[in-house]
Parts: sequence; C-alpha cells; structure tokens
Amino acid sequence: MFKDKMESLNTFYHQKLFRRDLLAGLTLFVMLIPQGLAYAMLAGLPPVMGLYAATIPLFIYALFSSSKHLSIGPVAITSLLVFSGVSTLAEPGSGQYISLVLMLAVMVGAVQLLLGISKLGFIVKFIPHSVMNGYTSAAAIIIGLSQMNHLLGIQVGNHLQVHSILIEIFEKILDLNFVTLLIGIISILFLLILKQKAPKLPGALMIIALSILIVFFFQLDKSGVQIIGDIPQGFPQLVMPEFTLEAAKLLFPMAVTIALLGFMESLSIGKTIAKKEKYKLNPNKELKALGLSNMIGAFFQSFPVNGSFSRTAVNHQSGGATQMTSVITGALVMVTLLFFTSFFYYLPNAVLASIILVAVYKLIDFKEMKHLFQVKPFEGWIWVTTFLVTLFVGIQWGILIGAIFTLVLLLNRSSKPAIVELGYVKREKTFRNIKRYREAITSDEAVILRIDANLHFANISFVEEKVKEVLKTRKKVKWLIIDMSGVNDVDTVSVDTLEEMINFYRSKGIVTLFASMKGSIRDTVNKVHWDQKYKEQRNHLPLEQLLKDKGIRMEKQEEYLDWMI
Repeated sequence: MFKDKMESLNTFYHQKLFRRDLLAGLTLFVMLIPQGLAYAMLAGLPPVMGLYAATIPLFIYALFSSSKHLSIGPVAITSLLVFSGVSTLAEPGSGQYISLVLMLAVMVGAVQLLLGISKLGFIVKFIPHSVMNGYTSAAAIIIGLSQMNHLLGIQVGNHLQVHSILIEIFEKILDLNFVTLLIGIISILFLLILKQKAPKLPGALMIIALSILIVFFFQLDKSGVQIIGDIPQGFPQLVMPEFTLEAAKLLFPMAVTIALLGFMESLSIGKTIAKKEKYKLNPNKELKALGLSNMIGAFFQSFPVNGSFSRTAVNHQSGGATQMTSVITGALVMVTLLFFTSFFYYLPNAVLASIILVAVYKLIDFKEMKHLFQVKPFEGWIWVTTFLVTLFVGIQWGILIGAIFTLVLLLNRSSKPAIVELGYVKREKTFRNIKRYREAITSDEAVILRIDANLHFANISFVEEKVKEVLKTRKKVKWLIIDMSGVNDVDTVSVDTLEEMINFYRSKGIVTLFASMKGSIRDTVNKVHWDQKYKEQRNHLPLEQLLKDKGIRMEKQEEYLDWMI
C-alpha cells in the first residue's frame, strides 16, 4: 500500500511538477549568473566566488528548508555587509581577505544554526520595520555609490560613508574613462527599458552577452575598459577556512548582523509566498537550513548567502513548485563553472555595476518614510535616524544605532503614560476624554482620571505629578477617582506610591477611589492589605457603578447627572 502511494506520488511529481520546476530553475539560473558575478564584485571578491555561492548552498538549503519557493544565493545587502566588515581587516581581493570572508560565512552559519536549534527565530521581531526600511534604503544608496568607480572607470578607495565616497569621486572625476561610462549608461538604459517593455526577457544575461561581444570585437579592454579577465574553471574546491580567535572577535558583530538581517529578508519573502500557496513556513527550520547552507558553503569557497526578494518572486511567477528548482539552478551553475567560465573573460566591470544599480535602486523607499510620518511620526524619526547613521557613520552601525534609538524613544514614551480626565457625555451615556468631547460634564467635587498604561517604577512618578497638577486647580474636590481599566500590570514601587497618594490626599480631605481594577492587580494590592486598610475601596466596580455606589454626582454649569436615579 505504502509502496503504491510512493510510486503514485513520484509519477505525479514527474508529470505535474518537474516541468514547472525545470522552467523556474532555468529562469533563476539566467538571473543568478549575472547577479552572482556582480554581487561577488560588490563584496570585494573574485567574481567566480559569486558562482561558487550559487552551488553548494543551494543544494544544502533544498534538503533542509521548509519553504518550497525561497531562492537563496548572493544578495546585494549581504555582499555590502561582507565588504564593510572585512575590508577594514584586509585588502579586498587578497588571499587574507578571502580567508576572512570564508571565516565570516562559517560564523554567520553558526549563529543562524544555533538560533534555529534554540528555537530563537522570534528575536528578529525585535528589529522594527522602520529600522529595517531606513537601513535598506541607505544601504541601497551606498551600494549604488560604491559602484561608481566601475561605472566611471576611476580608482576609488574602500569607503562606506556617503560623504567620503562623493568627495573622492569629485576629486577624481577628471580621470573618468568615457568609453567605460558609455558602456555603463547604455547598460542601465537597456536594462530599465527591457524591464518595462519586456520584463520576461533575461535582460541582465542579454546585456552581458552583448557587452562581451562588443568589447572582444573592438578590443575595448585596450582602451582602458576594465574587464573581469580569467575566471577559474571547474567545481569549487574544498578548502579549510583559517580560524583565529582575534579575527573571530572582530568579525562577530558583523556575523550576528548578517545572520539576523539575512534571516529577516529570507523569512519575509518566504512567508509572503507561503501564504499565497497556503502552506506553513517554519522559522526555526529556515534558520537551521540557512545556517547549514552558509557553514557548509564556506568550505566550498562561498561567501554568506540568504534569500533573495527578486529571485524568489521570479521563482513563484515562473511556476516553481518545490525546492527542486534550487537543485536545478545549482546544477546549471555547476555546468557553467565546468565548461563556460572562459566566455566571461571580456565582461566589463561597468556592466556588472549597472546590473547592481538597476537591482537595488527600488530598495530606496522614501515613500515609506513619508507614510510613517503621516501615520506615526515616532516611527518616522526612527527611519530618519537609521537612514542618516547608515549613510554617514557606517553601514555596520545603522541597525545597531537605529535599534538603540528605538529603545530610547520607547523608554521615553513608557515613562510618560497617557492620563486623561473624564467627563460624562449625555448623548453617548458614557465617560469620555474631556479634551476630545467639549460637551462632557465634569464636577467641582469629583475628578475622574483614566490611566492608559501599565504602571512601573519608571512612570509612576509621572502619574503622581499629573494627579498633583490636576488637583492644584480644583479647590473643592472631595473625590479623586482613578479608572484602572487601561492598566494590566503594576509593580511594587507603583503600589507603594499609590498607597502614599491615598494617604496624602486623605489628609487633605480627598478620598481616592479606584475603578475597573483587574483581578491580577487586585491580588497584588491585597497582598499589602489594601482590602483591610482601605475599606472605602470598591475597586472591582466599573466606573459608572462605583459612582452610583458612592452617590457621586457629575455637574457642570447647573447641569448635573444624578447617579442615584
């Protein structure tokens, strides 16, 4: 019976799915070849390593992932992070640099694997959307500017701050190579027009083929046009990354950053497609799959990889149904490494730069910044802070300082809880904020305040000051009523402070009452014997019932509401 089912499943796969996976795999292969070469260059590595990163990691991920559609491999942001983290320790392209990049890939994989095994995938939720969006927008600008040396044919240092890059470009602008610039501009226009007019055509692969032919026939490399040159032929060789404790300490912050960012990017696009296709994505399984892909891939000369937004979307649109698409894509890249690397000898660096520019410009999302300011200025300022820090301080600091700034703002907000004075609105027969409802009826003898936040050591003094401020202008008050319906938790300091307030205002002839106090909070205050010390309290009652119970009337300008009726 089981054997019959397996044979039926195999027949079904071959007939219904393999054709879809084959077509999607071919489409991804066409995208991945130019992107792999370009992103390796962005990472400061030999272009062939971009192809190595599109082989073994794809096979490993296909074996262990829960996503049927996520396409992993080299991506722009990760490549730039690799460059920013390692270029300060070694000369890009050197043997030491490559060794450190492979060590970084192992560390990234180890962090992801440990998080997956520990089931800690949820921690990425603590990086706010505003931080991520501001960071990727700034990183896209840095990526674009970092390619200007290839686009202009000039030599620019390894800077990762916008002002430093721009200053050096302006200083060396007279050295630009006009042929290189022309190739770059034509390539960008070709890719943009083709994307708009014929999006299904492999524009990047087409411009690569055309530029190789043009450079070869016109010998443009002799006119100063920088080309890729020799690309090693054959499968990626097994290597052992050199580990040193000192280098590991220096690379660890960047390894954690790449691990978390890579996972977030992978998870977001993977979840979107999984939801459309009605299957579940397991975040911790994805972490383990990415971790193993990076760790094992590093031993085959792969730099850190993660899921790609663009390639995953194309995979889904092309009909890809399972992770067999990754296997097919990886196999085709292997064939390219074995037989066709010599074809890329005359490929201009300017064309790879144009592919990167066209791929990343859509990541610059000023519309989202505007939207955040419209909806919640608090989040808008987080976006701006992250964006500016990433641009002018450094890409490795953007997320960290953005997250710290978020924490500071949240703590500031938490220390000033919302406290509003309530009045009775006749037409709605309920109590509302008197600042929003001008017709709300208040009383000279009773002040009703509602607290809309949990109470803790950092904000209870603000509550105390707010109560004092309100009562200062109300000389005839006999009742202070605090609506606790918006409070879900109190700590010891808050309970002690509230008790001090009760006693203080009692000495002034003002009775303090609490309404709508939740059961867990009542249990907390009763542990310090409120139920015995303050017999007047009926703190479990809703506000309206408490007022009726105490016979308190609300009145304003000779109008009054008698709760005893």
